Amino acid sequence: MTLDLSIIELPPPKLQFGGALSVSDPKVGLASAGPFDLHFGSARKVHLNIGIVGPQEMIDLVRAWLDRCMKPIPVTGDASLLRRAYPGFEQVFHSALITDDNWTVRLDGETRDELGEALAISDPFDRFERVLNVYSNALEGLAARDANRPDLVIMAISDDVYKKCHSVERKASAEEKKTAAAIRKAQARKQLDLFDLIQEVEQSDEDFLKRDLRHALKARALKFKLPIQIATRNLLEDTAKGQDPATRAWNFSVGAYYKAGGVPWRLPQDGPETCFVGITFHHFRTTKRHIVQSSLAQAFSSEGEGFAIRGEGVPAGPQQSRDVHLSEEQAYNLAENIVAEYTTRTGGTPVRVVVHKTSYFDDAELAGIRAALSDIPIVDLVTLVPSSFRLLRLGTYPPKVGTVCSVNNAKSFLFTSGFMPELGTYPGPHVPQPFEVRMQSDGSKIDAAQDLLNLTRMNWNTADIRGKWPVTLSFARRVGGILDEFGDATPRETSFRYFL
Repeated sequence: MTLDLSIIELPPPKLQFGGALSVSDPKVGLASAGPFDLHFGSARKVHLNIGIVGPQEMIDLVRAWLDRCMKPIPVTGDASLLRRAYPGFEQVFHSALITDDNWTVRLDGETRDELGEALAISDPFDRFERVLNVYSNALEGLAARDANRPDLVIMAISDDVYKKCHSVERKASAEEKKTAAAIRKAQARKQLDLFDLIQEVEQSDEDFLKRDLRHALKARALKFKLPIQIATRNLLEDTAKGQDPATRAWNFSVGAYYKAGGVPWRLPQDGPETCFVGITFHHFRTTKRHIVQSSLAQAFSSEGEGFAIRGEGVPAGPQQSRDVHLSEEQAYNLAENIVAEYTTRTGGTPVRVVVHKTSYFDDAELAGIRAALSDIPIVDLVTLVPSSFRLLRLGTYPPKVGTVCSVNNAKSFLFTSGFMPELGTYPGPHVPQPFEVRMQSDGSKIDAAQDLLNLTRMNWNTADIRGKWPVTLSFARRVGGILDEFGDATPRETSFRYFL
């Protein structure tokens, strides 16, 4: 059989920053032109007020780290295009990180050590809940202020808290074990390689038995409408096994700046106003201990404004495989809610809606989404499937990031990892694994691939250029775990600043 291969190399995403410079590497753009919201002039914040919650030792470490981030930090060892020196927060973001005793809450006070009392509880679940409440109560007090309210709160987690309360897991009931075993058995019948690859986005079947302290704290931040940044010693101190301090400062600063209300960079506004949506599923256990599959949508505007919406649950049963789908009504409601939230946030309806999934859209989903988006001029439905397809090229390095290989004009594969001209190397340990891009609408696969590639650079939680998943899908596990903390309730706030 003859194979007809067509190879196209897409241009790298050109991100926009504060000046006229457009580059694909966030570190280069920020260092040279500052954050995008410099265009906002006096409307942007020039001081980021940072609150701190934690035991005294960790508070001291946080303050020392913030002071350090305000100044240039050289690269440890040899500098490279990937490992760049950090110029300092004020130089990069044209802003200052401000702390104050009024925004600081010590949890191990001299008269009473609330955190120590919570950590002394023997039952793991009771201990987890008590520690969570100690941090949460402090955050609620800062959030309740009418004035002198911080823009961002750093939740300083000590080694003792991390060790005893990082996550907690209870034993499943006999009925839960039976259901989980049936799901695993159904999944095992699927192609193993594909299942393993998809795990990176979708949660595993055992997640409904666990609670995670990071997710729980993020949920409280969402409830109180005050963004947080979680800090452990791995961030605050230099260790032999950790990242070098310049890299940590880059990643911390970008995330903190965004969460505090800033806009680090954005994609060029070349096409129509677009709403990018990622729909995923994760396992969710309600208060009645009934396991369900809950749909989740992460949406982003062309300008980068992001929000997350949880859809209706899909009951999980013994006959269910990993290929879960929404009903027509559920798909309709989810798509309608996305457009409504988008309109509220941006002031107008999108001209184009692009929906990403890691499984195909079945007939019911197609009908529901198309009905809900019938007034939207352009609707693109894209399935992104991790693939075992491999492509080699002459020379030392693998295919470039942005390479699209079409086979017999039927299948198209996009490389979002591979050789990066911006870095002059392939910054990865294994042969790059592409995604198969499938269209279930009239749009172009090449345009869909360019969108996907562009969205790998829209992770405002890091300055790293090596994003593999588009932002519409990359935070599915984290967002799902945070929303699970609300049980059956719906959070009033949806901004993505609270989920990172």
